[in-house]
Amino acid sequence: MMTRFALAAALTLVALFPVSAATKRAPIVPPPAPVVLPDTVRVALNTELGTITVDLDYKHAPITVRNFVTYVDQKRFDGIVFYRSMHLPWGDPPNGLIQAGTQGDPKRILKPIAHEPTNLTGILHKAGTLSMARYGPGTATGDFSLLLSDLPGLDADPKAQGDKDGYAAFGHVVSGMDVARRIFDAPISATKGEGFLKGQMIEKPIRILTARRIPIPPPVDPAPAVPPAAPPAAKPPAAQP
Repeated sequence: MMTRFALAAALTLVALFPVSAATKRAPIVPPPAPVVLPDTVRVALNTELGTITVDLDYKHAPITVRNFVTYVDQKRFDGIVFYRSMHLPWGDPPNGLIQAGTQGDPKRILKPIAHEPTNLTGILHKAGTLSMARYGPGTATGDFSLLLSDLPGLDADPKAQGDKDGYAAFGHVVSGMDVARRIFDAPISATKGEGFLKGQMIEKPIRILTARRIPIPPPVDPAPAVPPAAPPAAKPPAAQP
């Protein structure tokens, strides 16, 4: 039974060329201060099949959420695709996940991030969960999965054999699971993919047109309770002659 998933996302090696002594040094500019994020960040993934809206749990998975939001804010997710649909041959359908991301594109990919396991964040792999794809812990970059079913085998398990760290879950879908299901049901290629990925690659990948942060509407106060109507006043007795 498959309980772990991996993504073939290559890490980009950047060549460093020596700078000529005659080259004028650029002024040192301090890096910008990191953007302050709220406990929950809402993002709309506008795909060719509709919009999937997700809430990212910055309070419990700050490293992973900040990484995802950086890709969103820098528009590195605009034009990427959902390319994988993993259908598990047990349980009630839909059982599995879909996967999207930068696929090692050197024009999009950022540095790998530290791993935030589920036994530290408390965010478990339930239906609708977002989770980072990776090789080993600490190699996640810009590829992520969206679960169509509960997959507890992706959670960290200190007692497991082999990979005990699981995958970094960091958010969940608040609307658009019907869109995710349509992506999950997209035709699968008979030839794409290598190794365990063969038979999981979508024939015509589904494009994410834009990924944008959106505001979370304030909670709506419940309507005040309407007091019950007072009973009609009793009529006074008729005067006696």
